[in-house]
Amino acid sequence: MTRRSTALLTDHYELTMIAAARTHPAAARPCVFEVFARRLPDGRRYGVVAGTGRLLDALADFRFGDEELAAVGEFLDGETLQWLADYRFTGDIDGYREGELYFPGSPILTVRASFADAVVLETLILSILNHDSAIASAAARMVTAAASRPIIEMGSRRTHEYAAVASSRAAYLAGVTATSNLEAARSYGVPSAGTAAHAFTLLFTDENGPNELAAFRTQVERLGLGTTLLVDTYDITRGVANAIEAAGPELGAVRIDSGDLGILARQVREQLDSLGAHRTKIVVSGDLDEYAIASLRAEPVDIYGVGTSLVTGSGAPTAGMVYKLVEIDGIPVAKRSSHKESHGGAKAAARIARRSGTVTEEVLYPWDAPAPAVDGHTTTGLQTPLVRGGDPVDALPSLHGARDHLRDALITLPWEGLGLSHGEPAIPTRHAF
Repeated sequence: MTRRSTALLTDHYELTMIAAARTHPAAARPCVFEVFARRLPDGRRYGVVAGTGRLLDALADFRFGDEELAAVGEFLDGETLQWLADYRFTGDIDGYREGELYFPGSPILTVRASFADAVVLETLILSILNHDSAIASAAARMVTAAASRPIIEMGSRRTHEYAAVASSRAAYLAGVTATSNLEAARSYGVPSAGTAAHAFTLLFTDENGPNELAAFRTQVERLGLGTTLLVDTYDITRGVANAIEAAGPELGAVRIDSGDLGILARQVREQLDSLGAHRTKIVVSGDLDEYAIASLRAEPVDIYGVGTSLVTGSGAPTAGMVYKLVEIDGIPVAKRSSHKESHGGAKAAARIARRSGTVTEEVLYPWDAPAPAVDGHTTTGLQTPLVRGGDPVDALPSLHGARDHLRDALITLPWEGLGLSHGEPAIPTRHAF
């Protein structure tokens, strides 16, 4: 995608706050902002940090050029416009690495800069982290439910065109095998996959009626025996028979996109085996979520296709992250509003685990204090440097590294924390301050 300024991916009030604050020396005071979620979405027992890599790319492009200044010039004074024209973030950012788990109160991102320098980034940071973390958290549950069977993400047609790209990236981070979205493949190296839709089969209709066999033969001739044939455009039993007639018993896969998927998968597996196609895989799709995937675990399903339930709010509820000022000139500050309380002061975080590797709790403690220790347990710090003096630090984890990290992190949770049932967060959070 063409790189362009990200400066207007923000809210009007971020800039009016800066305009007002800069009339007072307070705008230059060193501040600490933290990103955290007060709670997890209903039914979720852990969250997954995702979008950090995208955020750092967006931060590099957060510049006010002539077009951006013209867009905000109607409501800002000349002095503020000049400040924006010269704006470059020069502060420091620490945070949980991408692919890390988070829980209520986890200081996912810590931003240190002057008030004006840091507050202008609030909307950009939250929009990226909230979206990508919601998708990754949903995808991680689906991957767990699939029990090592591959999942293909195919939700591009159910969301905004650019959200689709970010969703594909976040889903891959969480362990999804491939995406149908080619921009995600180009931009982030996510493996892509896809063959044909019902429209292709319907195309082979003439005055004599539908000719599914001709459609399948044409697809196999061009795409090879490894292709996947969609067998439920008409009668599924006839569709499977046509698929094997067109490709032979070495056909790569057949896909079922509707109906009672468990019953149909059993029927199709029996029919494929009776035709000698023992190695032909079965792909199922059609509004699958983690619960539907789990219900199919005992069925002869080889690959799942997910879309709507992954990329929309019903399947991936917002992560609910907020961006709060917690410290000014070393002085802790905190919001006291009912139901929106927060703890003042910059915080560090660590996970406490048994020697077996199972995590027992996450501990939050003052930033400048030593990490807590528990006898017979190991302590692992969670924050890592991301930006220093406005520039990303060297050797940050890649998307593939984040994917590997999440896979390993999930293994450290108590087994009940990986279940789909509702309950408390998988591990408790303790405040040591």
